[in-house]
Amino acid sequence: MTALRPLGTAALGLFTSLSCASPESGTGFADLLLTNGRVYTLDWSEPDSQGNPAPDAPFDAETGWHPDAEAVGVKDGTIMFVGSVAEAEGIAGPETRVLDLEGATLIPGLIESHVHVVQLGEFLTQVDLVDVDTEEEAVRLAQEAASDAPPGTWILGFGWDEGAWAHRYPTMELLSEAVPDHPVYLRGLHGFAGWGNQMAFEIAGIAPDTPDPNGGQLVRDGQGRPSGVLLNRAILLLEDHIPVPSVEETMGHVEAGLEVMAQYGYTSVHEAGSSRRYQEAFERLEAEDRLKLRVYSMLAARDAELCEEWIPKGPDTDTESMLRTMSVKAFYDAALGSRGARMIDDYSDMPGHRGTSGADYGFDQELVARMIRAGFQAEVHAIGDAGNRETLDFFEDVLSSYPEGKALRHKIVHAQVVHPDDFQRFADLGLAASMQPPHVAEDKAWAEERVGPERIKGAYAWRTMRKTGIRLLLNSDLPGSDWDVFYGLHAAITRRDKEAQPPDGWYPEQSFTPEEAIRGYTTWGAWAEFLEEVTGILRVGMRGDLTVMNIDPFVVGSNNPGDLLDGEILATVVGGTVVFEKD
Repeated sequence: MTALRPLGTAALGLFTSLSCASPESGTGFADLLLTNGRVYTLDWSEPDSQGNPAPDAPFDAETGWHPDAEAVGVKDGTIMFVGSVAEAEGIAGPETRVLDLEGATLIPGLIESHVHVVQLGEFLTQVDLVDVDTEEEAVRLAQEAASDAPPGTWILGFGWDEGAWAHRYPTMELLSEAVPDHPVYLRGLHGFAGWGNQMAFEIAGIAPDTPDPNGGQLVRDGQGRPSGVLLNRAILLLEDHIPVPSVEETMGHVEAGLEVMAQYGYTSVHEAGSSRRYQEAFERLEAEDRLKLRVYSMLAARDAELCEEWIPKGPDTDTESMLRTMSVKAFYDAALGSRGARMIDDYSDMPGHRGTSGADYGFDQELVARMIRAGFQAEVHAIGDAGNRETLDFFEDVLSSYPEGKALRHKIVHAQVVHPDDFQRFADLGLAASMQPPHVAEDKAWAEERVGPERIKGAYAWRTMRKTGIRLLLNSDLPGSDWDVFYGLHAAITRRDKEAQPPDGWYPEQSFTPEEAIRGYTTWGAWAEFLEEVTGILRVGMRGDLTVMNIDPFVVGSNNPGDLLDGEILATVVGGTVVFEKD
């Protein structure tokens, strides 16, 4: 193979034109050629359950990882060539767009297998409270936003951490005083808590005599009055009174969200819970050829009417479509941070409390079962050990009467705290665990406080799952967590936060290897959408979905994993079309 230039700042000066000799006939020319790169095709066997690379992997025990190609050519949206720089010269014609990667790394297109891209688009227009540490700072930002809005306009924000703030929830007092003439609603980072001012509560009709709804809680002051924070399903008491964007506005939110995802290297996203409005927006964008990335839509089980309409139609299995609807998303319990996740025993930091789940949290067992029997893949949110156990019971019951359904690749998303007796049940039922490496970095400060030193051993237990034979998918659950893949890879490999804490990792025995982490965002995501024969690896005949980055995640992840946080996406290619390139 032709020697590659070493990685460095040259990779940032991407896409220098490359002069290539052209054959007389153009029939074999590529539309797009990416060359002079560190190409990892992932077209080799899977690592074992300990993460050891397969014998045919481009890995040497002494020297570590090395690329297995230098160039990729795409024609009519499909990979037509994978090989060396010298061989690639023959497919570069007069009309070929040639991108000289100058030693940058090329891998299969990233797949974000659990997102809320519509919410991401919405939140881009709202008050950003991510990483805000104090109530006072959040109130200041809301007040600043209200100063530019007509009185009576809703001021919406997102991102205060309901897990980190659980011992010091804010109240409506300061927020109401600072913003008296606008209803304010500030959603928690993971969507399981909401904080409003007095005007918002009055519009929603939330008063001292308002009872806690099933699966939710109104945080109250010493006199029993709502204090300003709503937990779990109680957030709907207020959210249902916020003006709903039109389908046209939602289409704009989708496009804005997908634009961000393209900038972060993703070629496909799995929308985790499409209501009728979301689904209509996706469908109209597809019809108008405006979907920049591929979208795998999970219908929201909470929109029962929409699901009922899809049951007789069955899933959309068109593999060529930019939008595919083959799945249903349901919630079994709530979040660990807000103590809504359902636990077998009491919370360690709240005796007498075990969270909420099942019908109390809106899980329609009969509807989801009928969706499975109609051929839909089911993804069920379960976080607590009881929530996971009862979700396993649900799948076991459905699949015992409908064994064909086992082939639908059902998933439990988060699978955050699992009882030791229940890991094998995941494998026996053929269920995948869809998990979020960023949650380890973000939850470690308080997670053990919630569940104690024994139960935490079954939490975020990626290696245990791999050893048990459970399929895993990696994602961010954005916008609740940072969706930067380099942050995700860093958390997966080191089990540390962005400040490299703790130094040796949090329960490091559960960490992933670099190859496993990368597969979690590529090949394993392709499997989740039934497309492992179409995408997820770089091979002639596969989709031309590609991601280019400035660092080699195999080498850096093995030798200096802290440097993963310096990674940048340089280009994103969907079906041979460059949808993002760094200036």
